[in-house]
Order: sequence, then C-alpha cells, then structure tokens
Amino acid sequence: MTAEITSAEITTEEELREVLGGLPNRRVATKVRPDLHPSQVEWLRTSPFCVIATSDADGNCDASPKGDPAGHLIHVLDSRTVAIAERPGNKRADGYLNILANPHVGILSLIPGRQDTLRINGRARLVRDAPFFADLAVKGRKPILAMVVDIDQVFFHCAKSFMRSQLWQPSSWPSPDDLPSVARLCKLVQDTPETLEELERHYSPEHYEKLLY
Repeated sequence: MTAEITSAEITTEEELREVLGGLPNRRVATKVRPDLHPSQVEWLRTSPFCVIATSDADGNCDASPKGDPAGHLIHVLDSRTVAIAERPGNKRADGYLNILANPHVGILSLIPGRQDTLRINGRARLVRDAPFFADLAVKGRKPILAMVVDIDQVFFHCAKSFMRSQLWQPSSWPSPDDLPSVARLCKLVQDTPETLEELERHYSPEHYEKLLY
C-alpha cells in the first residue's frame, strides 16, 4: 500500500495544478484583503465559534477550537488587529506554546447555519492583561489571557465543504449514542486511575457548566 501511495504522490506545483485543473479564477485569486472590511467585522461580532491553527518552530501543528457567546469571542481592536480570549481550561496550552515559538496562526471563524466561513491569517502574541479585557468578560469574569493577532490576510471561504458534509442539516447527524461517551473514550484510549463512573461525573454537562468561566 505504501508503494502505491508513493507512486501517486504529488511533489511539485506543476503536478498539483494539473490535478486541480489550473489556476483559480480572478475573483478567487484576488479576494484576500490585508485588513477587515466592515462586513467582516460584523461577521466576527456574530460568530460564537472558531478554530485556531498553530505550529511550533519545527512545524508540528495544532488546531484548537474556541467558543464563547457571540460578541465575546473574537474582539476587533482595529481593522488590522483582533484578540481572542482564553478561558479556564485543561492547561495543556498546545497552541499557546506553539505561538511562543512561532507566531504565525490561522483562524477559521464559523456562524451556525452559515455555509461560508471567514479566514484570518496573521501573527499572534499573548498578553496577560489589557484594557479590552473588560469587553471580553463573560458572566463578570475577564479572560485569563488573550491572543492578539496582527492580521496579514483575511477572506471569506466558499460553502462547498459545508454543503458536502451537510454539517448544519440535522437529518444527516448521527445519533449521539453511535459512539461511546467521552468518559468511555477516555478509558479506552488512556490509562487513567479514575473509574468509569468518576469520569462520567467529571465529563457530565452539569459539571462542565461549572468550569466554563
């Protein structure tokens, strides 16, 4: 199988363009902006969820989901700068450790029900406090830190991936019980000292609700 994959590997841009069918059209090629348009600012104010991609100095990658009430997730400081709050979590800090070694980040911003997305690429830094932290407070609690991103590129991404996946179509969703619970998955893939019952209590929505802010 490995030999079959290697023989079909794409190794040059010329080969890639041949498979893709050429270059993007002008509208697609020129949609990238260096700063936020007012419509993109409004998008960020409406979005409650994003995924942040980072990599360390050696290129090891991480993609981390972030969520908050709309208007409190990605805070626009100006047309070239945004900030994303960090809330209490598991302290792994994979993405933040990457940023300390390599500031380049990618952000994919989603709005439930919308099949298009907003993408931001830029350079990030971490701050432990700033005047805008008050604007990011949820339930009276400020972020424990924030990631400030200087924007290099921003653009809307088309809807095809969401249309193919039918992500927002409830009729296409599997039953939550089709896979083991989070607690059972933890016991299956990790050697943990907790019992399954203890893990079920820990991962219960009621317990997690107390840990959000």
